[in-house]
Amino acid sequence: MRLPKLGREAAETIAPWMSPEASSRRAMSTVLRIFAVLGLLTTARVGVAGEDPRAVELRNEVAQRGWIVFASYPSEASGQPIAKKEGHGQTGLYLMRPDGSQFRNITNTPEFSEFGGRFSPDGKRLLYRRLPKNKPFNHDTWGAFGALVIANADGSHPVVQGKEGEYPWACWSPDGRRISCLYKQESKIRIYDLETKNVLYEAPSQGIHQQMYWSGDGKRVCGTANLAGRSWNIVAIDLESRRLALLSRGGVGSCTPDWFQGDPSRVIYSHRIAGITPRLGETVNGYGFTMLMQATADGKKRALVYGRLLRHVYFGCTSPDDKYVIFVDHPSDGPVVADMHIIRLADTPMVAADPPFPELKELHPDAKDGPVLDLKLPNGQALCGFEPHWTYAEVGDAKP
Repeated sequence: MRLPKLGREAAETIAPWMSPEASSRRAMSTVLRIFAVLGLLTTARVGVAGEDPRAVELRNEVAQRGWIVFASYPSEASGQPIAKKEGHGQTGLYLMRPDGSQFRNITNTPEFSEFGGRFSPDGKRLLYRRLPKNKPFNHDTWGAFGALVIANADGSHPVVQGKEGEYPWACWSPDGRRISCLYKQESKIRIYDLETKNVLYEAPSQGIHQQMYWSGDGKRVCGTANLAGRSWNIVAIDLESRRLALLSRGGVGSCTPDWFQGDPSRVIYSHRIAGITPRLGETVNGYGFTMLMQATADGKKRALVYGRLLRHVYFGCTSPDDKYVIFVDHPSDGPVVADMHIIRLADTPMVAADPPFPELKELHPDAKDGPVLDLKLPNGQALCGFEPHWTYAEVGDAKP
């Protein structure tokens, strides 16, 4: 639905109604049409003017389904768009409802950047990384930067867990009593007891070098790996047998994997195919576009989740019941913070219809054009974030 079209329809409808020649019957019919148009306008105003009514329905559906934590730039989060995305300083952690409401900063530390927020499985605590604000971090390797902090889920009572660089890529165990960590230089995976900081488990990382996460059942880790001479693969390792499974296939790059929160046998990840649209020319599309994929932990099945022409899609995270996915996308490949969106898993595989992406539709002929909830600030500006994470638990007295 586009408001300009509704405006023209309203104008064309009102004109004959005002004509003195109009019959009472025609006038009544016209009034009903006007009310129908106004009804559509009212629906659109529930969200953002001109928003797809299906997205409005999705917004209302997810509105009270827990909380989402993410990192963002304070100036951008306050509604001031930033023209140049590179080198513009610190980030903070923010909390919001899944419809973008009750949005607020939960760290508020002028001297630090915070990023990588992740709720504990019970939703009561939050771990994240903290870095002095004058030190930059990378969107790929951020988990090895700064110090690990554990706080209450609303950001209160933060406790630093070690020195800067310690406990890299820390991730909760299913019971919240341990953390898994990835040591790139040593090629090691270690699991620590959170209370004593004792090492409980150690094994080779088998090529995983970043973005390692522990599955919800505690049986596996997944990560981005260099494998058999190929970079940017998604793999899963069984912690007991140490057997490795390659999850991603083809293309030239896969990264930012994470487990489905409700299904420890599935991984969501980003995947780029170079030159998928030759019609755009080598300058525009030689690099390709990044889409969201899912795979089973044994590597036997893969499926498209979401793709959109001219956008790179990253940081996919499922809701705790796997009914929804939040992700970010951006026209360029590499920014830390980008536009956030939510879709239903039931509506996937999905290929956005605007602009048309026939090449991806050809690869995934069963793909649909489902609703996409574009998260917005009150002023209509895109709500931008980095590495969002979702809990259904109530987070303290979290209010705007």
